[in-house]
Amino acid sequence: MPIRTSEDHYTHRMHGAQFHSYVAPSRGSRQLCAWRTELEPGTTGAPHAVSHEEIFLVLAGSPSITLEDKRIQLSAGDVVLVPESATVQLDNPGGSAAALWVTTSVGLTATTADGGTITPPWTR
Repeated sequence: MPIRTSEDHYTHRMHGAQFHSYVAPSRGSRQLCAWRTELEPGTTGAPHAVSHEEIFLVLAGSPSITLEDKRIQLSAGDVVLVPESATVQLDNPGGSAAALWVTTSVGLTATTADGGTITPPWTR
């Protein structure tokens, strides 16, 4: 079904974050993936390079993003385009939870700093 309610998602956990998947091939999409990421206060993410562009929309909180070695503090309403092959790290150094909406294309993978590959289940 192309309409998802706020409660109609699968939740995955990785690197101190929760990923609530709404749109993915496993949910009927052929081209796009979309999920809500939640970061608890004090969360430090893992740097990784992405295989596809991603769009982040900050829904709540004040997370920070390091994109190609440039760190930026974000706030609700901010939008970030993460280019293909860019190295990105998302942190939540603040005292309250942060939430972001993320959109990308099907098949995204990530390469970690140690050369490992992450194949997120929320993009399949």
